[in-house]
Amino acid sequence: MAILVTGGAGYIGSHTVLALLERGDDVVVIDNLSNSSKTSLERVTELTGKVPTLYVADILDKQALKEIFSKHNISDVIHFAGLKSVGESVRKPLEYYENNVVGTLILLNEMLRAGVNSLIFSSSATVYGNPEKVPLSEECQVGGTTNPYGTSKLMVEQILRDFSHAQPEFRITCLRYFNPVGAHASGRIGEDPNGIPNNLVPYISQVAIGKLECLSVFGNDYPTPDGTGVRDYIHVLDLASGHLAALDHKAEGSPFKAINLGTGVGYSVLDLIKAFEKAAQTKINYQIVARRPGDVAECWSDSSLAKQELGWIATRSLDEMMRDTWNWQKNNPNGFGS
Repeated sequence: MAILVTGGAGYIGSHTVLALLERGDDVVVIDNLSNSSKTSLERVTELTGKVPTLYVADILDKQALKEIFSKHNISDVIHFAGLKSVGESVRKPLEYYENNVVGTLILLNEMLRAGVNSLIFSSSATVYGNPEKVPLSEECQVGGTTNPYGTSKLMVEQILRDFSHAQPEFRITCLRYFNPVGAHASGRIGEDPNGIPNNLVPYISQVAIGKLECLSVFGNDYPTPDGTGVRDYIHVLDLASGHLAALDHKAEGSPFKAINLGTGVGYSVLDLIKAFEKAAQTKINYQIVARRPGDVAECWSDSSLAKQELGWIATRSLDEMMRDTWNWQKNNPNGFGS
């Protein structure tokens, strides 16, 4: 039996593939390499001594999925594949709905045909929209999403919920990530964004390495301890272990589960800068600028359900997150292109 990982050459995907191979699972990857690199999986092989099977194809390609399901005895699917930039989604909403929503529909249909009935879906805390309270638990209302990326994740969750009612033999877990950061401790795989990073930590690390001149901190007048926005950051290796825990607990309880993966701790932008400066032994050049529209003061998770349902907790500290990010960045100044 093998596990199919869609988008398995990407940032979170590659770390999860590594964790699966390390524990002895057979892994098949489908990835169109639009925001990832074959090199990530070559390095996964280097680290584990095991080779995942890679299909360079898109999940919108029904024929490619048919071929994978016919050639391999797939027991479970972990579904990462999708577009993920909030800003880009505002400019290109149709692309996001096609890739993230239609791609999932095609995948589900091919799973049905192949008799594969276990799915772990890469969702996001963006489905909560503007948080009604913090910490955010799974009991909080979803909706009111502020961009097409978040809306696409919300739509897929609703599709999966409806699908689970119609197909009760299916086991579907939606893992709602907070803010993934960090890299493998070896420094061999990590986050390699296209162009200028959209996310805070890769931006900080590119300022530290000298690729970018200055970090803009959007607002220092929020009602938070230091005035900057507070978020829940989680190490990518903790996220990967969350997927393994979800696989191991898929048969328990209801056919559909939505579960937060976060640390349950909020860190401010300035907290991250200080932790990164400590890890890199360098000063980060930053400037305070006006707030961005739509940003909230604070958002972090209540991840107690993950402990209860999956036996999972995040174990890595902010210092470890920043240390591993810097180790990756300094050893790969140009990402997988270096």
